[in-house]
Amino acid sequence: MPGSAPTHPRFSASLRCAVPLAALAGIGLCAVVAAPGRAELVPYKIVGDAIPQSLTGAKGDPVRGRAIVSSRQMGMCLLCHSGPFPEDKFQGNIAPDLGGAGARWSEGQLRLRIVDAGKIDPNSIMPPYYRVDGLTRVPQALRGKPVLTAVEIEDVVAYLMTLK
Repeated sequence: MPGSAPTHPRFSASLRCAVPLAALAGIGLCAVVAAPGRAELVPYKIVGDAIPQSLTGAKGDPVRGRAIVSSRQMGMCLLCHSGPFPEDKFQGNIAPDLGGAGARWSEGQLRLRIVDAGKIDPNSIMPPYYRVDGLTRVPQALRGKPVLTAVEIEDVVAYLMTLK
């Protein structure tokens, strides 16, 4: 639809024009967007303010992680965050700059913030990228599916850890 607000491409075509991306971000509903056919959640243990163990049992790929973080279709991180992405002219300013994230937080702390920042701060506007319960306004076809898979979470953590 020419002139309309951008929408998240993971919504079905029937919802694409009805749900502008800015509206989703403004009310913290980015977390309800998930790709069809996503994998089941793997169990994890929170220790203090972190998930110390990898969700996959392996390190992620920082190159794939950077692609997810900078993607306007997948992670949508730059909607709220800014960072070392000179090619992306429009970056958010309502959340911490991602530059230096690997120096400010441990791997486990970053993992929990991405999985579900609400576990640290219930008033956080950071969407839970790896939670499926307790969300509202989720289209039926997307219910029970996380925004990012365990592998994708680990890829993002690996990339953020490179930002010292």
